[in-house]
Amino acid sequence: MPRLRPSTRADLSRIHAVRHGTSENRLTDPMLVTDAEVAWYMDEAIFLVSEDDEDVQGFVCANHQTGYVWALFVIEAAQGRGHGTALLEAALAHLRKIGHRQAFLTTGADTRAAEFYQARGWRLMGKNLNGEAVFVLAI
Repeated sequence: MPRLRPSTRADLSRIHAVRHGTSENRLTDPMLVTDAEVAWYMDEAIFLVSEDDEDVQGFVCANHQTGYVWALFVIEAAQGRGHGTALLEAALAHLRKIGHRQAFLTTGADTRAAEFYQARGWRLMGKNLNGEAVFVLAI
């Protein structure tokens, strides 16, 4: 059963392992995610981890100012165990609590991640300039 909690600096090495432990939406250019961005999400925004008896298995980051879900990743070996759903629902609950009525995100087009969001009611709006699928959800 997934347990959620706010992330800490002590989680960073495992978060990195989770981020690189998926076959989809791989980070091809590590310079696209800076240490400053990660620190901002950790210190200022919504950054939750999901763990089980073994370790941290996933994480979510959402921008509390804009309603943008910046990242949601579950390490491949733990997918299908409820970590992603629990993380997404918790992030959306935080956004809803502070007044957001809509959330949005981007992900690789034609991926399992895109199917995951669509199965949870997210609406595909098209693709951005980078070719990523853009999704919105009324919350």
